[in-house]
Amino acid sequence: MQCKRSGAPVHTAILRSMSVSKIDSLLLGELYEGPLQDSPWESFLALVRERLGADLVTLLLRPPSLEEQVVMLADGGSLAAMRSYNEGQFVLDPFVDLPAGEVFTLREYFPGDALQKSEFYRVILEPQGWYDFIGLDLRRENELDVRFRAGRHGGKPAFGPKEKSLLRDLRTHLERSIRLHSRMHRSEQERAVYAGVVEQLQVATIILDENGRVLSTNPTAEALLQEGRGIELVDGRPQLTDKPADSEFSTLLERVRSARRDRAPLPADAMQIPSSEAETDLGLVARALPPSAAAAGRGVPSIALFINDPQQSTEAAVQVIGRLFDLTPTEASLALLLSKGLSLDEVSGELGISRNTARAHLRAVFAKTGVGRQAGLVRLILRSVAPLAGVDKT
Repeated sequence: MQCKRSGAPVHTAILRSMSVSKIDSLLLGELYEGPLQDSPWESFLALVRERLGADLVTLLLRPPSLEEQVVMLADGGSLAAMRSYNEGQFVLDPFVDLPAGEVFTLREYFPGDALQKSEFYRVILEPQGWYDFIGLDLRRENELDVRFRAGRHGGKPAFGPKEKSLLRDLRTHLERSIRLHSRMHRSEQERAVYAGVVEQLQVATIILDENGRVLSTNPTAEALLQEGRGIELVDGRPQLTDKPADSEFSTLLERVRSARRDRAPLPADAMQIPSSEAETDLGLVARALPPSAAAAGRGVPSIALFINDPQQSTEAAVQVIGRLFDLTPTEASLALLLSKGLSLDEVSGELGISRNTARAHLRAVFAKTGVGRQAGLVRLILRSVAPLAGVDKT
């Protein structure tokens, strides 16, 4: 849709109404690209330092404190000086807690000779040759507490109306970009937690796009595909090594794909994968991922495959089992080995103890856990949170 008066796109007209015409378009582009960069806002900070004629710009995503380490992004300045500031000199800094959304320079915030008489000036500014700073604080309850600062060395003029005007024009966009980064980071952390849980359960996970091509795999899936134990990659698509099973697999994927196109409520299907090297088959579940109206283009995650190998029993950390049920290390090791399907005789061999000693430990485990049979103990361990603690490396 075009703006009738100028022929410019409507979104351009809207941006102009938001004072974007006062901001360098390249600067604005780098600002919104910032959350996607490996080092967030690296290009933006370099460019805004140039536009402000500053020797240093910093973006504090989390203000410094004695309890937590500061999260500071910077361009210019001395690494040693910034390290000293982060490690304790920040307590001397009076140029903090500015009124949210307002732009101040250091010299107007501390008029007259108040700045020269401060310990901040004597310990930090004068030794490092700083003359003036300009600052903007952004705060939003439970979401933002951000400080932007830019500094100039002696020999340069103080920051003036031009630099203050630039920061005022940037502030709304800077806040939006930081909020986007914060939410993306939070989502990534949550995704990592869920992916970690699936990995600890030793479930292979494969994400397919709308054409059945692999978009991502977890480490368990990568190992399974490399081993070729019943499933492999052919031209970027998963394929079963057993031909009749592969035909069934193709039909299963099409059923799930069709149900997804019809927007059925999270359709899922399952089958067994014949494994050439294992006594038992692999179990596979294919689940459609909910379609999103916001998803556009190719390579949209569409189907998740979950593959479980019954022979790879979930291992739980001995320490966690001990803490959960107040067991000694030997008792916890015995309970863990029993949960993996070993008999008491096999457990005694693994632990290097006699069968009678193993039975004595088992009685102690029964007393502490409140179960009276070995099968009940196994169920208790496998249904507890212990399998989520990680693989025991001892």
